[in-house]
Amino acid sequence: MKKRAEKDVLGKIDVDENAYYGSFTQRARENFQLSGIKADSEFIKSLAMIKKAAAMANSSLEVLDRNKANAIIKAADEVIANKFSDNFVLDVFQAGAGTPFNMNMNEVIANRATELLGGKKGQYLVHPNNDVNMAQSSNDVIPTAVRLASLFLLKKLMVEIKNFENSLRKKSREFEDILKTGRTHFEDAVPITLGQEFGAWADSIEKNIVRIKNAEKEILELGIGGTAIGTGINTHPEFKDLVIENLKKIANIDVYKAKNSIETTQSMDCFVSLSNALRILAIDLFRIANNLSILNSGPKAGIGEVILPEVEPGSSIMPGKINPSIPEAVIMCCYQAFGNDAAISNAAQYSILELNVMTPVIAHNLFQSEKLLANALKMFREKCIDGIKANEERCLGLLNSSFAFATALNPYLGYDVVSKIVHDALKKNKTLKEIILENKIINESDLNCILNTKNMTKPGIINKKLAEKIRKSENFKKFVKKM
Repeated sequence: MKKRAEKDVLGKIDVDENAYYGSFTQRARENFQLSGIKADSEFIKSLAMIKKAAAMANSSLEVLDRNKANAIIKAADEVIANKFSDNFVLDVFQAGAGTPFNMNMNEVIANRATELLGGKKGQYLVHPNNDVNMAQSSNDVIPTAVRLASLFLLKKLMVEIKNFENSLRKKSREFEDILKTGRTHFEDAVPITLGQEFGAWADSIEKNIVRIKNAEKEILELGIGGTAIGTGINTHPEFKDLVIENLKKIANIDVYKAKNSIETTQSMDCFVSLSNALRILAIDLFRIANNLSILNSGPKAGIGEVILPEVEPGSSIMPGKINPSIPEAVIMCCYQAFGNDAAISNAAQYSILELNVMTPVIAHNLFQSEKLLANALKMFREKCIDGIKANEERCLGLLNSSFAFATALNPYLGYDVVSKIVHDALKKNKTLKEIILENKIINESDLNCILNTKNMTKPGIINKKLAEKIRKSENFKKFVKKM
């Protein structure tokens, strides 16, 4: 492989002759061989957009030669179009503040712009620092690129969240008349419909949309133009406004200028807010996936109230076994999002005086959570939620054999009497209804009225006359005496 020699303050270094990156990237590439994970494509695109917007602003302000600016703009457009993706070679774990990322972009654009002006790679007719990086610093460029990239990734995530919510609501309507046992503490509680369960999950997901949109508002605030520590040293007084306006058009996102770019250089709280919102989404997804696995358990020795789509054999040794593979994969993604949030929160704390230097690790974890949760939502919806079937017979059978009706009897019999009935039913392996009818506490017609399961899944008015009638009956008094 042929090499070209480049020189920097540390001396000479060989770079691949065909590479558009230069000495800074080569040194960083050799230094930071850590994870093998490269920068996200949306982040690379965002960096190039910033370079384009800055060149346009500097050209308009007549501080950058127009020919150089045009070459930078054209080279940046090619990067945005993913033309030089193999030249962004750096590990996501690298030097603080993402300076290698920034210089990788500066060098690629500088060398391509040099070619466009008739020069050769390494000749730098357009200089990576003086021209491409004019009026910029890694300290304002990288956080701005993280903001833009996270906004791009949020578009897909928000679509998937809404689609997932819609699927849950569709199932809620489909299952609205299917009665089942509600459970608390892993024990039988009171009746509920399967549709109510799915509807509650849908409402949780809807709240996540609001929560993420609120966090998104913070991400729209850009500190570009603040340069090294936010004060704007080495920028034209009008640069900040111009570069923001250019970015709004280039990225097609309604970003706005930071109120205080010193603050946005120091504080990464906006990424913590977004990551926290993603963590809460992951908590809800975890809960839904776990509960579906429990409700699907069996098929013979478990609850078995819902039937999940069969997507693959469940065992290498147990023939015919089918596992809740999709919910399990979703839960793994949720665990990763939890870990990512912890990394982001800790990294955001590492803001020493005027700068947070942990932006590369913040970016990596934030982007991974956005993409992972978007993909998990899509898979969960398409391969699980949409194909769920209700085992209506099992739902009703478990409900009728459970003590879920007990609470509905309290207003008519009193807590202590119902407790005794439940105890006797357990001891004799009978239903509550059987114990009540055996002891003639309530006649069958009145009992059926009280134990109308559909009425037990919503608020209702107690029949005081019936309650008084029951408590005055001799059979009721006789049962109480035996307690």
